[in-house]
Amino acid sequence: MSTSEQPREPGGAAPRDASAAPPPASGPPRSCAVDGPAAPPRGITPLSPVGRLAATVERLSREVRAAQAEAEGRALIELAKGVLVARLGCGPAQAARQLAELAEQSRVTPLEFAVDVINQAARDRVSEVTDAFLTATAAVRGADADDAADTGEAGAESAAVRLRAAESGALAAGDTQAVADALLKQALRPLGAAAVAIWAAGYDGSLTLAGSAGFSAAEATRWHYVPPDVTTVARCGLAERAGQWFTSLAETGLPSVGRHQYPDGGRVAVPAGTGGRIHGVLEIVWPAPLAPQPPQVVRQVEALAELCAHTLESYVPPHGAGQEPRLMPDAVELMDLADGLYDPALVLVPHLDADGHLADFRIQHVNESFLDPAGRPRAVVGGALLLEAYPMAAGDSELFQNVERVYATGEPFRARRINLTALVDQVPLSAVADISVSRHGNAVLLIWRIEDETARLASLLQHAQRLGRIGGFEENLFTGEITWNGQLFDLYGRPRSSAPVPLEELTAHAHPDDAVIIGRFLRTLLHHRRPVSAAFRLQRPDGVTRHVRVVAEPVLDTDDRLLLVRGAYQDISAQHWTEVALAATRDQLAHTEQQAIERARLTLQLQHAIMPPAQTPLKMPDLRVAVRYRPAETEQLVGGDWYDAVRLPNGLVLLCVGDVSGHGIEAATSMVVLRNALRGLAVTGAGPGQLLSWLNIVAHHLTGGITATAVCGLYDPARRTLRWARAGHLPPVLVRGSEAGPLPLVKGMLLGAVAEASYEEDEVQLAAEDTLLMYTDGLIERRDRSVEEALAQLLHTVRPAPDSLDQHLDRLLTYSRSDTDDDTCLVGIRVG
Repeated sequence: MSTSEQPREPGGAAPRDASAAPPPASGPPRSCAVDGPAAPPRGITPLSPVGRLAATVERLSREVRAAQAEAEGRALIELAKGVLVARLGCGPAQAARQLAELAEQSRVTPLEFAVDVINQAARDRVSEVTDAFLTATAAVRGADADDAADTGEAGAESAAVRLRAAESGALAAGDTQAVADALLKQALRPLGAAAVAIWAAGYDGSLTLAGSAGFSAAEATRWHYVPPDVTTVARCGLAERAGQWFTSLAETGLPSVGRHQYPDGGRVAVPAGTGGRIHGVLEIVWPAPLAPQPPQVVRQVEALAELCAHTLESYVPPHGAGQEPRLMPDAVELMDLADGLYDPALVLVPHLDADGHLADFRIQHVNESFLDPAGRPRAVVGGALLLEAYPMAAGDSELFQNVERVYATGEPFRARRINLTALVDQVPLSAVADISVSRHGNAVLLIWRIEDETARLASLLQHAQRLGRIGGFEENLFTGEITWNGQLFDLYGRPRSSAPVPLEELTAHAHPDDAVIIGRFLRTLLHHRRPVSAAFRLQRPDGVTRHVRVVAEPVLDTDDRLLLVRGAYQDISAQHWTEVALAATRDQLAHTEQQAIERARLTLQLQHAIMPPAQTPLKMPDLRVAVRYRPAETEQLVGGDWYDAVRLPNGLVLLCVGDVSGHGIEAATSMVVLRNALRGLAVTGAGPGQLLSWLNIVAHHLTGGITATAVCGLYDPARRTLRWARAGHLPPVLVRGSEAGPLPLVKGMLLGAVAEASYEEDEVQLAAEDTLLMYTDGLIERRDRSVEEALAQLLHTVRPAPDSLDQHLDRLLTYSRSDTDDDTCLVGIRVG
């Protein structure tokens, strides 16, 4: 046999020929050496009879433990010898010498080297855990890290020995209880664990304590059975393939075995499964809170859980007191059960691959009620693999995943309206069905109920009638048989056990005022034999009156005789009261609209009476005055714009425009107050600034708190000068020749804002042919432009000035680009 086929040495030395190996060392392996003399317990004299007896008992106990360890180690050494015999083709004696020599060269015990040989030969989960441990500890290797490397290798070898010793003890154990004892002693106590519980999962979701170690006998008896749907630490472990790692049991609030004995200890619950099926849970208990564990420890725990799964495969729970016997029927019994079902049912059994992993499910049996979505016969589907017969089961419907989950956990699965798709010549044929999946023993029962289109449409019609408050009826006029659906009984307010109401008695159940309507309905239906509808008020026995509409049609036989009448009632009470409310709302809106129109008409008449749109021009030597007023395009927007041009007793001419905020009759009446007040104040001979101060007092105190803007000017015909002031209004525009521009701004806040205000004045010298324009914002205001942009457009429009002042003002109104539908006042003067 070549050197490459010989087992690897942990120390890295090349093995020698087995024939040259020295004889095996006598006595137990170094890891199983017996300790020295035992000391008596504290407080007892060693030479006393009691002291001698205690020392003897302690020495014998240690010898028994050492003998047990030696026996367990001897089993692993004998297994390693068998591996060497098979690989080297030598006898047992030569294999023993080779094992001892290689162990001595590697500076490890024969037991540790034997475990390394077994790992290389097995390549199972335990060997994978050991390799992972060695890989993790290799990171500490370095030029000056020999001690750390030796410590890492020792840890890996110790973990391998513990796992193999636990495996050996579990295989040699007669029951699951002995397996629990072996796991705790050989593998878990070195990790700091205090107790272990092995739970067997029942097909109904229950848990049975198959074995435990580290708990009191009373506690194990109390927790021997956990019914389905009771959430415990072990059941949480079933939900996650990677298991559940809890830092402290007290933090979870979950009940579990030993919760009073280890209340604050850490808990680990890992599912124990093989071949794609979960047989139970391995629960490990630590006496203190559990810190996060390295991956190496996690892999060791997973390897121990897999070891438990092999034991649980053949576990049969006892039928104890207080526990219901849980049947686990085989596939034959499940076939009999499926044949008694009226729905299509398939009996599935697991199909494993060469490595023992779940690959698919075999359709072992289909019952006599089987209905395939693609119309295939039973013989084609029976005996095939599930994914071969229904490859789309692994798609969006997740049917295969759900079957796999039920087989693994034992928890049943049900779903409504799942798509069942079969491929026939690569053509997908689908049907909608309700699904039920359950595990029975080692088989899975898959039941589906394909949706009946007729039943679905009938259900849809029933819901439509319920939502539309529609009740149907059919009355046979020969036999007198009357058929009502449930919705019609509810509409009439009658119990469903009562007799339906014939059409001839319909008048007795209606409002007396509707008797004529019902009589016309019955004559058209029964005498003229024509379809007809009518609306009336139905009076129910409970005193409630409902507005209903009835629609009916006659059905004639082959001799043209009236055979039966069928139709429907609909509750239109909500529609009736909605129409009544809408009619009342329409009447109220019409009344309100008429009031608004009348109010706007009166406002417009008031405004035109005081300030007509076309006023007679003011005639003075060397001065032409013209005014224009353009009302708002919408009558409801009648505003408070006003103007005035009047000659005063002192020979001056008062020129002003203003704009009261708001619209409607309030704005119009306020405009009248301010206009007349300014006329009266102007005869005092005061300047424009003083006039606006007094007008501000009027606006603030005498008009209900309105605000307004205004510009006021006094023109002196003798000097051709204009003294003017403004109250928050746009300045006048002066047109001189081909130039146009606004007068320089003077300070002045709008009218009515404060109780007292002062206004600055300015004076401008006018020349012959100069044109001065005063206007309100309705002339230039736009929603999409700033005031500055709108004023610039006005200055472009006003030049050059036409020969006639009236033409000039008309042109400004014509080419105005305002889009606010506001009213506009315009006053212009031209010096002669």
